[in-house]
Amino acid sequence: MRLVAYKQKNTLGPYRMGVVHHENVLDLQEAYRLYLLKRDQVDLANAIEHVLPSDLTSFFKLGEQSIQHAQVALNFAEEHDVSAISFLFHDVTLAPPVPNGAKVICIGTNYKNHVAEMKANIPEYPVLFSKFSNALIGANDDIQKSPYTEKLDYEGEFTVVIGKEASHVKKENALDYIAGYTIGNDISARDLQKRTPQWLQGKSLDKSTPIGPWIVTADELTDPSNVQIETYVNGEKRQSSNTKHLIFNIPTLIEFISSLITLQPGDVILTGTPDGVGFAMDPPQFLKADDTIRIEVAGVGVLENKVVDMETPDQ
Repeated sequence: MRLVAYKQKNTLGPYRMGVVHHENVLDLQEAYRLYLLKRDQVDLANAIEHVLPSDLTSFFKLGEQSIQHAQVALNFAEEHDVSAISFLFHDVTLAPPVPNGAKVICIGTNYKNHVAEMKANIPEYPVLFSKFSNALIGANDDIQKSPYTEKLDYEGEFTVVIGKEASHVKKENALDYIAGYTIGNDISARDLQKRTPQWLQGKSLDKSTPIGPWIVTADELTDPSNVQIETYVNGEKRQSSNTKHLIFNIPTLIEFISSLITLQPGDVILTGTPDGVGFAMDPPQFLKADDTIRIEVAGVGVLENKVVDMETPDQ
């Protein structure tokens, strides 16, 4: 399944959980409610929010149960008319398909060629840093270029979404804790990032980090160790690599992180970017307004966003 957070354009209210169905967005909760009514399970249908939540946070907290109900809803949609709760993509907007308040854990220098181009040393342990929710945007949103940076850079990344609580997980069991996979663009303000040994100020600018467009569930993408990832800027290929080249692979990352930090359903791990970033080009090529970054990840999809100049209150 490809799970999204969506709402119809020009409508108020929160984003809802949907699933890609015949290239439309199907409202999962409503599909499951119709399924229950069809089976005369009226009490469950009336308590639908407790059975299959409409918001991302609750959906992931229910873990495997939510995934199972979502699959039932999708199967029901294959056999019944659900046009009233199915929407064309151009009629909806997409939020980042991760819950509010989820931990966003990023991995630095995790491809050897990227380590080399950044003139860094291969790390002995995974390099962890974080982003805050203020940085996250969806597939329909523009990347906001802060007026406080002149060196904005892209980083296409294969991204893991945790599906159940993970603490002290062994790497041989790590894949069991993954709900699915998505795409992240770890936009970095290199001038701000390099000011101090801590990267946070260059990594968590407002409305700078696209994630999406959806989460491909782990039952569809069963081997994250061999996934092709490519990044294009204005149609020019800048990055091309494969997760088989990760220094610390995904099971190793989950084992390492969960030994220090308890991971919760909906938490995300941006697993690192390959070589080809603008900072390392000769001369460096930084992002500017109207640039478009397109990231393609095999088995997941495409994440494409445009850069715009951020409007500040004094403008």
